[in-house]
Amino acid sequence: MILLGILTAIGSVSIDMYLPAFPAIQQGLHTTTGQVQLTLTAFFVGMLSGQLLYGPLSDRFGRRPPLIGGLIIYIIGSVGCTLAQSIEALMFWRLIQALGACSGIVLARAIVRDRCDPREAARSFSTLMLIMGVSPILAPLLGGYILQVSDWRVVFGLNVLFGIGCLIATVTMLRESHTPRADASLGLGPVFSSFATVLRDRDFTVHAISGGLAQAGLYTYLAGSPFVLIELFHLSPSAYGWVFCANSVGLIVASQVNSALLKGSDIHTMLRRGLLGVIAGAALLIVAGLSGVAVLPLLLAGIFVFMTCLGFVNPNAAAASLANHPERAGTASALMGTLQYGLATLATFAMGVVHDGTARPFAFGMAACGLAAWLVLRTLGIRHTAPLQTATATS
Repeated sequence: MILLGILTAIGSVSIDMYLPAFPAIQQGLHTTTGQVQLTLTAFFVGMLSGQLLYGPLSDRFGRRPPLIGGLIIYIIGSVGCTLAQSIEALMFWRLIQALGACSGIVLARAIVRDRCDPREAARSFSTLMLIMGVSPILAPLLGGYILQVSDWRVVFGLNVLFGIGCLIATVTMLRESHTPRADASLGLGPVFSSFATVLRDRDFTVHAISGGLAQAGLYTYLAGSPFVLIELFHLSPSAYGWVFCANSVGLIVASQVNSALLKGSDIHTMLRRGLLGVIAGAALLIVAGLSGVAVLPLLLAGIFVFMTCLGFVNPNAAAASLANHPERAGTASALMGTLQYGLATLATFAMGVVHDGTARPFAFGMAACGLAAWLVLRTLGIRHTAPLQTATATS
């Protein structure tokens, strides 16, 4: 489980560590704030598109071979980021880096579903959040420290070392959880048919979209907070790291409370309660955005409540999405991840388009994602009065 948590965190490490470096990258590559934010958008594009490849490949060949291949691609992309001499080159290599990083995320989820029933999967996802939650705590702090003593390129150099460590651990420690299926064709027709089967499941679609919208609020925070907190409110990179740390601690604690409460509750009840908490955070963000004055404490409070409640939303939305598809866990996990990162890409792109030099696009963007997540589940979700039927993995 520790290794799965580390593999799930590979995307977070690749994002969180370089966020404090946004201003330094802007100066070093002689570009604009918007262009630097597009390096994050490029990463999201890679994350959403790559997952569609790893899901069917892992259902056909098992989880280990695609994961090993993805980690090799991640290492190559990280080397490219380290050596990039222009913002366009950095965008390209961030895209390649993401195409590799998404293998860890989609296949770790699939492995959990291979081994667990839906409720136990939700508890396992909460455990993964505890492990991968170390990344949002340490990565920004480490990134901020690196900027005080060295160059932003060192951040990507550490990504290279992290990728090599993950590759060695995967090859030597991770056991296969899914028997390769010779009948799982990789032709376009069968692959799209498998995608369609999963998408026709209302439980999957509603929970994946609702969870994806909430997750888009998280990535709106990731994309917008460096400008808002460092440039607009003049926090130092190290202070920004501590703010990031506090929000990550809230998310981790909530995920562990969620795991404990699942012993006596079902995943749907916990998801609904978590989204109500997200709504409370969204309300604080709206008030902060409408105030028109420097309301840093209120803004930080809204972010903290929103981020903390994701500790209840993310594990249960993921478990509910994958519950009905043990035989297609790789494909379902890939589609879920693609929806999430697709929504994240749209949210961060929209925030960049309406960027006006204030905190309003950031605050309203996060709030809109949270409200939309709640509305999707409230209006389209199937009302479950009992836990989902426990499914036994076939692999």
